[in-house]
Amino acid sequence: MSAFCITLDEKRCIHCKACELHCRIWNNTSDDVRPGAHHSFGPFLRDGKPVLRAAFMSCRHCEDPWCVRVCPSGAMRRREDGIVYVDPRHCLGCRACIMACPWRIPQWDSAANTVVKCDFCRERTDAGRLPACVAACTARALSFTDAPEARDAARRLQERAGCVRTSPPRDVTRNE
Repeated sequence: MSAFCITLDEKRCIHCKACELHCRIWNNTSDDVRPGAHHSFGPFLRDGKPVLRAAFMSCRHCEDPWCVRVCPSGAMRRREDGIVYVDPRHCLGCRACIMACPWRIPQWDSAANTVVKCDFCRERTDAGRLPACVAACTARALSFTDAPEARDAARRLQERAGCVRTSPPRDVTRNE
C-alpha cells in the first residue's frame, strides 16, 4: 500500500462532484476520463428519509501493483513512498495496465493518447499541497492521510474483493 490514502466521509458528502471536476482539470483529461471518480447511489431510505450514498474511487496504490508488473514499457511505475503513476512519455498505449487492474482504475485518454490514473496529484503532494480532489471538496468530505488505520481499512477492502494476490492473473502477465 502507499504511505497515503484518500478517504471519504460519506455523511459529509453533498454529491456536488467538485472533487471529480477539479481532478479532471488538474490532470487535464478528456471529459470522459475520471482519474478520481465520485459515484452517487440511491436514494435509499434512512430513518424514513431518502438519502444518497456516495463512493469516491481513486487508485488503491497497491503494494505489488499488477498494472506496474504488466507494463511492457515501464511507463507505469511505483515510487518508494508507494505512489503508482504513469510516465506518459513511455506509454505505448497497449492498455495492459487497464486489463490488469482489478479496480479498473487506469483509463485510456484518447485525446492525450495515453493511459491516465490517480497519482495523488504527486506534483502537488510533493510540494506539500493536497491532491486537487481533496482541496476542492466543498464539504470537506474527502481527506488525504498517511494514517495507518486508513491504509489498513483500504487493505481490508482489497482483500474482501479478492484483489490482494502475490501475482497478477495469468492472462495479463507479460513475457519476461
